[in-house]
Amino acid sequence: MNLDLVKIVGVSAAGKSTLVAGLRELGYNARPVAQEHSQVPDMWQRIRPPDLLIFLDADLTAQGERRPDVSWNEPWRRTELERLAHARSHANLVIDTS
Repeated sequence: MNLDLVKIVGVSAAGKSTLVAGLRELGYNARPVAQEHSQVPDMWQRIRPPDLLIFLDADLTAQGERRPDVSWNEPWRRTELERLAHARSHANLVIDTS
């Protein structure tokens, strides 16, 4: 598999930035996509579709522990998951980081 471009999508506080940094250290061209904030379902594949799409999920408890400065709630999580549904359905790999 050609891995010229790896894109990472997922819910807030799932570890996208951490994974991108780790993959870059290993020499991969990894890019985060702030899909969870977008109303554009296929934003992850615009401009340049990735060779590999990784989806990161985390439960509400993990989100709150990682980002205590943000008020997390189930309705907001559902909104993020709705915005991410297209990306998740096309992901090559789904990882629960909870």
